[in-house]
Amino acid sequence: MKDTIQHRDGIRLTLSNDTEIVFDGDAPGDVTVLSHAHGDHLLNNSARAVTSELTAALSNVRQSEQTLTTTTHPTVELFRAGHIAGSRAARVTDPQTGRTYLYTGDCTTRSRLYIEGFTPVKADVLIMETTYGKPAYRFPPIAESLEQIHTWLEETMDTVVILFGYALGRAQKIQHILSHSPRSRVFITDAIDQLNGIISSHRDLSFDARLYDADVELREGDALVLPMSTGRISWIESLVERTGAITAGFSGWAIDDSFIYQRGVDKGFVLSDHCDFDELVGLVESVDPEMVYTTHGFTETFAQYLTKHHGYDVRALKQNQSTLTEFWVLCRR
Repeated sequence: MKDTIQHRDGIRLTLSNDTEIVFDGDAPGDVTVLSHAHGDHLLNNSARAVTSELTAALSNVRQSEQTLTTTTHPTVELFRAGHIAGSRAARVTDPQTGRTYLYTGDCTTRSRLYIEGFTPVKADVLIMETTYGKPAYRFPPIAESLEQIHTWLEETMDTVVILFGYALGRAQKIQHILSHSPRSRVFITDAIDQLNGIISSHRDLSFDARLYDADVELREGDALVLPMSTGRISWIESLVERTGAITAGFSGWAIDDSFIYQRGVDKGFVLSDHCDFDELVGLVESVDPEMVYTTHGFTETFAQYLTKHHGYDVRALKQNQSTLTEFWVLCRR
């Protein structure tokens, strides 16, 4: 049987011997691979997955109603993906043909703070996320972004700052940055604190932050780190009004001037856990596959660019297509 790749409740790879590998999806398969513990990748119906111990632990905190355990499979190798703590890319080898398939999951090739960047490995087929797969999304060097953030934190020491980032990944990096700033009082939510504890128990990391609750009186120089999703909640608006706090969001999308208006923050900083456009191109060149499949984000835009400018055979995966010809979109020169 010819191998097939589909985007259907995760990414599904069927090998030549009919073994079905499911990446970041709940649909039944012979092998389930979980790349990382962000909410849009977590598994609802799987008890075992090829994943890192840290990702399994984070998953169990975020989904307390079930227990995920780690397993291995002879066809699957895991590699640090550079996205968040515990994240992994996976390379699958077809046992009959020897053909290799690299699934990146969400990944970042640049190192930053305590996260080591993903080092691409060779594969015949590359299945990659393309969140920032558009030429407009080119990020400044990480050192430049960190300098801007540190300068702003120092210049605003006379007020409270409220900093928004994903509870898992960005929130820990914001805390790491704050630990090297003059701000001695950093507050976080219980959800972030739980994730801090899991990460600290698996990595040589510590987060010196205090729990925030309604009894805490914020004063100038304090920093409050909150999940990005809480930005427009009424109690946050009330807190900003009462304390005169300045708000900031941290994301790759902050490269757009519209970011601060869309997210309702005073300031935006480029701090991303994904590859930017040039890093995505570099990733493909390093893997040098025979075939590339793009998924998530600017799938068709990036596929067309790779085919036109670099000569790769690229197909943008469409979700929930029922046949091979329906879910492949071939990007011709």
